[in-house]
Amino acid sequence: MLLWFESNDLHRHLRVALKFLFFVITKQSLRKELLAARKALRPSARENAARAVAALIADTRWLAPGKRIGLYASMPQELGTKPLIELARARRCEIFLPRITSMRARRMRFVPLNPRARQHSFGMIEPEGHEWIGARFLDTIFVAGVGFDRRGARLGHGAGFYDRALAFRHLRNHWRGPRLVGLAYSFQVVPHIPVTANDVFMDYIVTDRGIDELLADEDGAVDLRSR
Repeated sequence: MLLWFESNDLHRHLRVALKFLFFVITKQSLRKELLAARKALRPSARENAARAVAALIADTRWLAPGKRIGLYASMPQELGTKPLIELARARRCEIFLPRITSMRARRMRFVPLNPRARQHSFGMIEPEGHEWIGARFLDTIFVAGVGFDRRGARLGHGAGFYDRALAFRHLRNHWRGPRLVGLAYSFQVVPHIPVTANDVFMDYIVTDRGIDELLADEDGAVDLRSR
């Protein structure tokens, strides 16, 4: 009997280990494929997509005057945010960009956009200054990603900065503001992205082809475990 239990326990742990290994390989393969496709884009296609996304967002109410907006300074191969930043400025929004505060703990804060900036070792531009705001107090956060699916699942680079910064959304039963909007090229939206319990889902995805609303009822309870 003891040998049966030990064998059964071993098989269970083996199944869990194989499942986790498959999960990691799947995410790595998908990330590699999407990054290669993004890298292959022509500069003109990048510029057209960035303008198209900004034009779509211009027709929403997300950038009303005085709104606190989380954005990011796009890296060369990401969907460009320059047109969107210019639009938010023109609409008199308060703009905040992420700045990494701890590599070891994978922590970041949102800092007001200002002329003083530095380049992080990851390659992105970060604003300097001592002022910052908690992510929960922003009205909308525009989020970069390597890939998304139509549930709102996001595939990043694997560091987990956004998931940690937005972890408070898991603790709410109803609307878990701020509004989270994934920005991507249309080919970055894929049928399925593997997720864990720590992953934070988007509310909308905006690509050069349109806006995909993922939570039609912002006040309805959503069980993230079922998504």
